[in-house]
Amino acid sequence: MAEKLRVVALISGRGSNLQALLDGCATGRIDAQIVAVISNRPGAAGLARAAAAGIATAAIDHRAFAERDAFDAALAAAIDAHRPDLVVLAGFMRILGDGFIRHYAGRLLNIHPSLLPKYPGLDTHQRALAAGDDEAGASVHFVTQELDGGPVALQVRVPIVPGDTPDTLAARVLAGEHRIYPLAVQWFANGRLATNGQMVTLDGEPLRQPVTLQDP
Repeated sequence: MAEKLRVVALISGRGSNLQALLDGCATGRIDAQIVAVISNRPGAAGLARAAAAGIATAAIDHRAFAERDAFDAALAAAIDAHRPDLVVLAGFMRILGDGFIRHYAGRLLNIHPSLLPKYPGLDTHQRALAAGDDEAGASVHFVTQELDGGPVALQVRVPIVPGDTPDTLAARVLAGEHRIYPLAVQWFANGRLATNGQMVTLDGEPLRQPVTLQDP
């Protein structure tokens, strides 16, 4: 029997998207195994989630490195020790350097809490509300050197309702994230999802627009 796709997850916080991926792997909805979880914050709650699931963990504190490149090199060495086929950013709150991104080109996924290309970076929910948008959402994309600018594979759209605050909107978007990230990883595991760095292909065909799910 062929070994399942090997995934390393990078986190910085509580790891709720990590948990969605762990659950997907455990139930067979994702034909993959998370072989390690690595955080840049030693106290990240997501490390405990991983340890409870019997998964190898490591913490590489970015504050211990004077240079970004030195941190990236240490992080890549820790990742590569687990021979991953895919690296997923699951709430990893560090900007990664060009060399790191090139090293994992085509096998580095991120989930971002906006309908990219809208609102790259931080404070996405506040920005959507301030703009008067009628919907928000999340995007799964391949990582490139442009911040939150890599080709998008999958999105979920969530309506903005009267009285929404950044916190209430964030909670609904997060539920959508938990739907689309496992699906994207499953597509990658099955060989359906790929990128040439400029465009995503699904089942070998160029994906002109992201696949979009609606909030149930």
